[in-house]
Amino acid sequence: MPNYADLTTAIVAEAKLREDALPLRNESCRSKFLFHDTPTQKVCLFFHGFTAYPDQFLPLGKALFQRGYNVLIPLMPGHGKAGKWTRDNPTPLPTDPKVYQAFVLQWIQKAQALGQQVVIGGLSGGGTLAAWVALNHRELIDRALIFAPYLSGDIIIDKLFIKLSNSYYSWGGNADQAIGYTSFQVPALRLFMDMGGQLMKQARTTPAAPMFMFSTEIDDSVDTNDHKAFFADALQFQPKCWYHCFDRSYKVPHTMMTAAEGNQSAELLYLMAKAYVESDLTWAEVEEIGFRMTEGKTFPSIVAELGLANRVGPDMPAMMTMVDKAAIVQSRNPSMSDDN
Repeated sequence: MPNYADLTTAIVAEAKLREDALPLRNESCRSKFLFHDTPTQKVCLFFHGFTAYPDQFLPLGKALFQRGYNVLIPLMPGHGKAGKWTRDNPTPLPTDPKVYQAFVLQWIQKAQALGQQVVIGGLSGGGTLAAWVALNHRELIDRALIFAPYLSGDIIIDKLFIKLSNSYYSWGGNADQAIGYTSFQVPALRLFMDMGGQLMKQARTTPAAPMFMFSTEIDDSVDTNDHKAFFADALQFQPKCWYHCFDRSYKVPHTMMTAAEGNQSAELLYLMAKAYVESDLTWAEVEEIGFRMTEGKTFPSIVAELGLANRVGPDMPAMMTMVDKAAIVQSRNPSMSDDN
């Protein structure tokens, strides 16, 4: 077996060779790696969104690297390639889900050699892939961070268009100035909808790895109701699944990973992600902490009472400020509902 230094050097060199040959649209599309000098307790592997690029996960990656973890953000298949893309010369995005599935499994294998536990994550289509791993290969990972996964479209018209159309579609904007792709063949997106539908059915009967799923109320690309249903189903078999939906007052867009893409609350997102990676709590325990905080107790006193002090990460107190405590109280006291 190659030693650790040889492995990290080879990963960087292989990615550079492959991406130089494309060539790339720009440096933001290049795979990003943040490696420590020795193997780490956790290795974080992130998959960027459909038509997007690795820099999308660089800020979160840096935050986790500073916590002592190795980080890999590979360029997804078919993405990032320079070219004049049109209907007659479409972006070279895969239309077969097996291409992506083989890709993520290969990268998990690389990540496993760099530390003790693998944490995966992804946004949108990348989030769909992370959920696929969590349900189908849960033994390979410690947990997953799933940001606004593409399980289906936002509205019925979108869903029907994606399901039935074989046309070429543009997100809009200046293709020459955009970092990622601005256009694609609809079947290239359809594969994520099909995969998402399968995952929603699977979650009703299949235990998954622990997952923290993030949604936002103003998402105009995916159906947050599907996220809530997926979480509820997964929670029945995996008690360490968490869920958070950003209230519309935060104005968090579907492209939630960076401030540059419109999320002015990106630091909050990173804080919550770190809290999940570094804690070992069930959702029921999170809710119990939240409920006791509504009674005026402090976070340190609550975790001491519950014997959880050794299972909470340093960002967990701040994470609890984001938990919807009113909903927890109402669920325990249905008579408090405005409907009664």
